[in-house]
Amino acid sequence: MFSTDNNPHSVAVGDFNNDNHLDIVTANYGTSTASVLLGYGNGSFATQRTFPTGSYPYSVAVGDFNNDNHLDIVTANYNAHNASVLLGYGNGSFATHKTFSTGSLPYLVAVGDFNNDNQLDIVTANSGSHSVSILLGHNNGTFETQMMFSTDYTPISVAVGDFNNDNQLDIVTVNVGRNVVSILLGYGNGTFATQMIFSSGYYQSSVAVGDFNGDSRLDIVGANVLAATAGVFLQIC
Repeated sequence: MFSTDNNPHSVAVGDFNNDNHLDIVTANYGTSTASVLLGYGNGSFATQRTFPTGSYPYSVAVGDFNNDNHLDIVTANYNAHNASVLLGYGNGSFATHKTFSTGSLPYLVAVGDFNNDNQLDIVTANSGSHSVSILLGHNNGTFETQMMFSTDYTPISVAVGDFNNDNQLDIVTVNVGRNVVSILLGYGNGTFATQMIFSSGYYQSSVAVGDFNGDSRLDIVGANVLAATAGVFLQIC
């Protein structure tokens, strides 16, 4: 085991110091920090370095948000109702975070290019406002004011993928309030169609996507925390 700050709620990986070894970053809910553990390439890691985020970060994702070929960090800050972006210097350290408003109580964050401009954008699942927030990225690590799109009650996880094979990224959330998933099809310009709702397992806590039956269509899997099961949605058309 390798120590992080208090109450790490989410983890992501990437090469943060450009040494071709994978490193680890955690979002530490208890201390409002991100911990970066640089990897040695042999399965061991250096002592953590911590970087302040916004208040109570619940999840973390990585991507190059300013096109400098260095990985950056984004956290969804639950109590602050925003996302923090920490631009990486390529040596394992990060600039002071910049915050961007989201909907209420963002639980999870993911990234993707939602408007086909070759810049990474951000999406958060907002459990308090029953919505997702889309923050379209510029090429300098800043983002436009959020656009919000409604989901069903209490979304706590989000994933991205092309679910209708139109080469545009779409969004799926799991919504614990009514045990459903919401799919929002993307138009390729940063906006999304009204959600489609599908029944899910009991109290799904997270969602991921992949082609599970080899038919070249993305499927969905959710973790049903109270039922101790995983529910798979196979795409049929």
